Amino acid sequence: MQFHFQQAVRALILLAFSALLFNMHFTGEITKFINPKYEALSQIASILFLILFFIQVTRIWTAKVEGHHHDCQHHDHTCTHDHGDSKFNVKKLVSYCVIITPLLTGFFLPPKTLDAAVASKKGGMAILSNQQQKKETVEQKQDVTQEDTSSSIDSLEDESFLESPLLENQKTISQEEYDQLISKLEDSQTIKMDDFVYNAYYEEMHKDISKYEGRKIELNGFVYKEEGFTPEQLVISRFIITHCVADASIIGFLSEFPEASSLDVDTWIKAEGVIELTTYNDMELPIIKITKWEKITEPEEPYIYPLSIKLL
Repeated sequence: MQFHFQQAVRALILLAFSALLFNMHFTGEITKFINPKYEALSQIASILFLILFFIQVTRIWTAKVEGHHHDCQHHDHTCTHDHGDSKFNVKKLVSYCVIITPLLTGFFLPPKTLDAAVASKKGGMAILSNQQQKKETVEQKQDVTQEDTSSSIDSLEDESFLESPLLENQKTISQEEYDQLISKLEDSQTIKMDDFVYNAYYEEMHKDISKYEGRKIELNGFVYKEEGFTPEQLVISRFIITHCVADASIIGFLSEFPEASSLDVDTWIKAEGVIELTTYNDMELPIIKITKWEKITEPEEPYIYPLSIKLL
């Protein structure tokens, strides 16, 4: 039997990718890289890598025919015979290094949560200011999936359905369920920005923020600051992921309270306050006058994921 080193390396790489994806799903760290609605696709990819690994294993050893020599010096013709591994060169070495790099970082470096430094690079307050303008919710449109369904929605007539933990476990909701969430927002005197409704509430509130002026709000997020803020100001921020971390965008609320200057960036806090209006860079923005706050640990799932709406 003849052993082919390069074929063995390729098999090992395929196995490593399968193991990496499986480990991310097992530990739950996969949601720090992609939107949970794509978990099934990632699991399928892990299985495909494993299948390709088993196929590749069959190429590692081949029968060696002794006493046989084949001369491939055909005139003006390309040799089509299998000679095992082709010659290893610098080009192939670079290719293997590029492929192996994400494996090494995936196994040996812990996933890093997006932070204030990333928020600053993505635009910070400039992005938040632009979000105040009335516009169509593009990210919501990207997440709308058309599905035929015959399921009953009679349970929506019961207001208590909105408090059910079953709803919070859904990744896709119907238009009727979405409308009831928005109706609940409009009727709430205390707005609770839970992760499940955060993006939906955030988008709806910024269509007409004056409608919610004077209402109480409860939210959590990490501290973001930049030049131009007063010592009492900071942004309680979150990152929203539509597909993967590559498209992550910062959302959050400018907030104000006396102790803001004592908080370092990236500190996670839970806060309660009252929504008011202010002007920042000639743009009208909501500002939360904080009445109560406390430091908290970073949640297991620090990102916000948009709701997908299922059309009946």
